[in-house]
Amino acid sequence: MGWSMKKLLVLFCCFSFFLPSVFAEEDFAPNSKSAILIEVSTGNVIYEKNSDERLAPASMTKVMSMLLIMEAIESGKLGFDDLVMISKNAASMGGSQVFLQEGESYKVSELLKGIAIASGNDAVVAMAEKVGGSIEGFVRMMNERAKSLGLVNTNFMNPHGLDQDNHYSCARDMSIMGRELVKHEKILEFTSIYEDYLKKPDGSSTWLVNTNRLVRFYNGVDGLKTGFTSTAGYCITTTAKRDGMRILSVVMGAETSDKRSEDTVSLLNYGFNTYQVQKILEAGISMGEIHIPSSKKEKISVSLKEEITYLKKVNEEEKKFHTEVEYFDVKAPAKKGDVVGKVKVFDESGNVCYEGDLQLDEDAEKAGILDFFGRNFRFLTSGI
Repeated sequence: MGWSMKKLLVLFCCFSFFLPSVFAEEDFAPNSKSAILIEVSTGNVIYEKNSDERLAPASMTKVMSMLLIMEAIESGKLGFDDLVMISKNAASMGGSQVFLQEGESYKVSELLKGIAIASGNDAVVAMAEKVGGSIEGFVRMMNERAKSLGLVNTNFMNPHGLDQDNHYSCARDMSIMGRELVKHEKILEFTSIYEDYLKKPDGSSTWLVNTNRLVRFYNGVDGLKTGFTSTAGYCITTTAKRDGMRILSVVMGAETSDKRSEDTVSLLNYGFNTYQVQKILEAGISMGEIHIPSSKKEKISVSLKEEITYLKKVNEEEKKFHTEVEYFDVKAPAKKGDVVGKVKVFDESGNVCYEGDLQLDEDAEKAGILDFFGRNFRFLTSGI
């Protein structure tokens, strides 16, 4: 058995994997055209209603915009303290805004606050121009990212969500975008703020109040994004966390903001009252060593990149599962954190439930001639 495909079988006698396959017959979102409820760590769908119907997403569009901004920040291409100059185009945006003026400069963190709390169209256009070089460039990035996420019922024409021909999404796609966004936990520090102030360069301030009232009135809600236009109706992508379980709901096409909130509360209550999450493997747990012949250090420890969890109904009987580890054929140099293998989780029937990435725990530096010489010398003298 070669190192490139080395498999390590480990039996865990604990919890079972559960995938909800039968959705509740009750309509938990009677006021909305479409809806979905997912558990975030697994991505399991708990409830759905017309979830693939293409509809105008309104300002929920900003979920994708914020995702691209956060990815730019975490990749090092952008910093929270970087200054952004407000263009004439950004300052002239209609709809919801935080009243930015042409020629003013704001930190990225301040503009993110304006987007996350007050849904500022002017703020998101300013950030789109900063990240994408232009609105057109940013929209192209949005659609490319949507494609990479496998979204088949989404197309963006702008970064803010004002009604425009051929600008659409669906509840399922919005839940996938939302799930991806909350992986960047820093964004929740912005979306969870109920009220704050945006300080202006001239010393004045604009009062910001979260368009998502559930941040204040529902225990555990810390995001994500509301939306409204005459075409879209009232929409919202919401996430909440309780007792270690994060769920995310999307409702689209409600007639009023109150009905939008009513459906969201109904979905969240159903999720928290009916399901729970248990860990199969914790993030960072050691998963053995990988052999890299071209590395100075031939064997390097690997760990699980992200935790693996499963979703089960409350009080459901627990079962057994097992995991199998597979290492890739890795060559030096490789960096700490690089994905070098995967772990598969199997249920009792032998079906793959989940897969997780394995990462290097330290850099794998490329071996030189002296390293190979020393290695061969130790081998030759080991039996003496």
